[in-house]
Amino acid sequence: MTETVFEKFNMKEKCAIITGGAGLLGRQFARTLAEAGAAVVVADVMSERAQSVADELVSKGYQATAVQVDVTNAQSVQAMVALTLQHYKRLDVLVNSAAMDPKFDDEHAGQHTNRFEDYPVEAFRSALDVNLTGMFLCSQAAVAPMIEQNYGSIINICSTYGLTGPDQRLYERDGQPKQYKPVFYSVTKAGVLGLTRYLATYYAGTRIRTNALTPGGVFNQHDDVFVEKYSARTVLGRMANQDEMNGAILFLASDASSYMTGSNLVVDGGWTAW
Repeated sequence: MTETVFEKFNMKEKCAIITGGAGLLGRQFARTLAEAGAAVVVADVMSERAQSVADELVSKGYQATAVQVDVTNAQSVQAMVALTLQHYKRLDVLVNSAAMDPKFDDEHAGQHTNRFEDYPVEAFRSALDVNLTGMFLCSQAAVAPMIEQNYGSIINICSTYGLTGPDQRLYERDGQPKQYKPVFYSVTKAGVLGLTRYLATYYAGTRIRTNALTPGGVFNQHDDVFVEKYSARTVLGRMANQDEMNGAILFLASDASSYMTGSNLVVDGGWTAW
């Protein structure tokens, strides 16, 4: 009997790891896949925050486990996958959401005044380790059980700044020193698409799929000036709500997207359509 479209979105008996699972979008992804029936592993370098996300899901009757992971460390990543298999006996979905993306808020003050000409190479290398090498290591570890199962979905989180150059005008403020979205962000997010296509074609002929999800700007207590400037650049005239990537992540994780690999699903309010 043919599955209904709703059955294709069902994630029961599936298991998903979400790196960066305690982050702004990571926790949304974990909740979404848990609500769809998956057992989720909330993986984050911030162990207490990861545990908090997992505990909240468990309190609502979902299956969830927290694990601390340093995505730049191969042993840490292997331990994350080993714990997942120990708990749930399988691994069906990997969401590579862990990334460095310094925000323009008090917590990240002073991180955006570097011009490209002066940008420290150490900071560039550090970001490459997290944003690209981290995805490489996590994908490398996750595909082992996926190969055994001949089934798996890897989802790499990109950004509109992996498709276009940053609009640095968004970060200008009257009477303040110029601020810049750092060079590493566009470079690493563009690299995410290259890794996505490589993995998709490398596993051609199998049931292991790799796709990218490209969110637009998600509102998170941004100041009014930024919101106004950003919104003017989008077709829909606003920033995304925090839950507006959830439908896309479930689509890519589930069998609803079974004929999709090597693709990039853009959910940006029309930012890249102009």
